Parts: sequence; structure tokens; C-alpha cells
Amino acid sequence: MTLSPQNSKFINTDVTGLGYARDFALTDHNGKPRTLADFKGKVVVVFFGYTQCPDVCPTTMAELSSVMKELGPLADKVQVLFVTVDPERDTQALLAQYVPAFDPRFLGLYGDLAATEKVAKEFRVFYQKVPGKTSGSYTMDHTAGSYVFDPEGHIRLFVRNGQGPDPIAHDLKMLLS
Repeated sequence: MTLSPQNSKFINTDVTGLGYARDFALTDHNGKPRTLADFKGKVVVVFFGYTQCPDVCPTTMAELSSVMKELGPLADKVQVLFVTVDPERDTQALLAQYVPAFDPRFLGLYGDLAATEKVAKEFRVFYQKVPGKTSGSYTMDHTAGSYVFDPEGHIRLFVRNGQGPDPIAHDLKMLLS
């Protein structure tokens, strides 16, 4: 990781030059195959979660929705991607309902179990099933931060969960300037 005076003003963790979290190959909630290159020219925020999450995921998505409002017209240069860590339950149809409910520009991404495992490994995201109280029910433990890429597709930031929209909006504005 290199910190130069220019990028040391980020509020979130500067991970410029990180040796992982370089790309993904998943399908969006409209059925279109996607990679990071599809979003060149935009700042990309990648969050790993699942639709049945009781707390962290809806809170993070609402926070990112607030960030988009705070960015105003600049928000059109930002792409938020919600990558499911629960491909067994998070179908294309469910993602298509859940993700755009926070902001119509947001995209839900999914893959089969192997693709999910591959992208989680590439991003070093932890996730695992936690058995529920009833047979067949479960929750997912998972990494709760987001990765941010600059408009050229380079990894730049790791955003910690639960800090509110202001620090995220601040950093995204810097990446867009």
C-alpha cells in the first residue's frame, strides 16, 4: 500500500495497490454477466451480503443509498454492487426486488456456489452458514465492509461498516474529482 499526500486525505482505509480484490465474474440481477471492466469510468462500491440479513446488510445498503443522495448529480458516476454470499436463497428474482429498493441504480450480483467461493476468495471476504433455530433455517456470518474502486478500476478503499454516509460520500467525491 502506498500513501501519497494526494490520497492520504481519505477518511476510510486507503488500500491503493492492494494485491487482491482485482476482479469478479458474476451475473447481475437483470441476468447480464458482469466484470469490473463493465463499470470503467465510474467509482464502484462492492459490498458482500445477503438479502435475509437482519441487520448489517440493510443498514449498509440504506447508508449507501444516503451516500447517493448526498452526492447529488455525482451519484450517476458511482455504481454500487451488492454481491450475495447466499446464492442458495438469493435468486436473481429476489436480488432484483431487494437491491434496487435501496436505489434503482444499485445492482445485485450472484453466481453459483463455486463462483461465490471464487469471488469471496479473491476479495478475501469471510462468509459461512450459521444454523438457525429450526431445521433448514440459517443465517450467514460475513465480512461487513465494502471495497471501493476508482474510475480506472483500481482498488482504492476499504470502507468499514456502520460509520454513516458522510465519510463515504467525502471519499467518493475525492475519487470523482
